[in-house]
Amino acid sequence: MALVAYIRGSSTGQSLEVQRGKMLQIGVAADHLFEETSSGMDTGRPALNEALKFARKGDVFVITNIDRLARSATGLLAIVQELQSIGVPLRVLDQQIDTGTPRGAAMLQMLPVFAEFETAVRKERQMDGIAKAKEKGTKFGRKAQVTPELAADILRMREGGDLIPDIMQKTGLSKASVYRALELAGKAEGPSDVSLYPRTSNEEEEEE
Repeated sequence: MALVAYIRGSSTGQSLEVQRGKMLQIGVAADHLFEETSSGMDTGRPALNEALKFARKGDVFVITNIDRLARSATGLLAIVQELQSIGVPLRVLDQQIDTGTPRGAAMLQMLPVFAEFETAVRKERQMDGIAKAKEKGTKFGRKAQVTPELAADILRMREGGDLIPDIMQKTGLSKASVYRALELAGKAEGPSDVSLYPRTSNEEEEEE
């Protein structure tokens, strides 16, 4: 059995020395110690990925504190499950957790519950935030592409002889948006009212 350790210092300057000292004290070999400095929210942690690949069945994966490994129950569960799939228990020194023991195994069984609870709480907070923002007058959804000013410009283009594809290219709007702009400007030209503004055969060919 070998101890494979992972330690992480924060990008705000948290030192690795204390974590490193704890690992060496319990007998972690220097070449089995993987360390890096990064934000806990950073998903691209090369040292962690390397440590997970290095661990073999029968090894023990060691960290000093849960927050050094993951910032959410969901993230912790994913890593624990990955280790479990290759027969490697997780040992957390500060919280005295070892998934290779009955007590640790019980904790492992509770992780999905914690993850589900965390997701529900996060969703509820998000919905509360949206509701409060709406109360303050914040509007959600995609902003309208066509303004009255743009609609007037499109109408002038059309009356000047521009074809619908030409207007689409100049404005970057879709065909439907161009029609809506013409309707907004008072020139109903949608498919249901095309007779009010007949198109030439050349234009119909270009729009197909």
